[in-house]
Amino acid sequence: MSSTKKLKLEELGRIDVETFKQTEKIPLVVVLDNVRSMHNVGAVFRTADAFIVEKIILCGITPQPPHREIHKAALGATESVDWIYEKSISAALENLKQENYQIVGIEQTSNSEIITDYEINKDQKYALVLGNEVDGLSDEAFSAYDAFLEIPQLGTKHSLNVSVCGGIVMWEFFKNLK
Repeated sequence: MSSTKKLKLEELGRIDVETFKQTEKIPLVVVLDNVRSMHNVGAVFRTADAFIVEKIILCGITPQPPHREIHKAALGATESVDWIYEKSISAALENLKQENYQIVGIEQTSNSEIITDYEINKDQKYALVLGNEVDGLSDEAFSAYDAFLEIPQLGTKHSLNVSVCGGIVMWEFFKNLK
């Protein structure tokens, strides 16, 4: 192990923003439904950049770039990842349905499926919806979902931080769609 060394940033071979914009994305959109924390928003942008997500849709009270607190966690990913703001979660999901996206809510429900049991089809486009830190997904849009997924948790807590949850779910879809 003595020959192992940490790589410097310039050794990582990362692409620039312009090249990222030209890169083929995975057929995945992330929707933030009333996420209130700017740190969570920034972290989701950064993860969406890492996994070449198509775009992010910010809904309701979700804060929008540019903002210093979002930038602290995003580290520039708000410049690389496409995003739009849509006030209404219902309108955002309806638009995605019209574009043939499967609408997948990340929520613990009476019908949710464990994420590792969910079949991700390479020929399908997906929209993953992450909800508010306290209230979860908005009730008003529940009828728009094609599926609800949850991440197995075996400890004493009943939920994960939104950005952590987003990272796990984006990774699961990335490894199946790339």
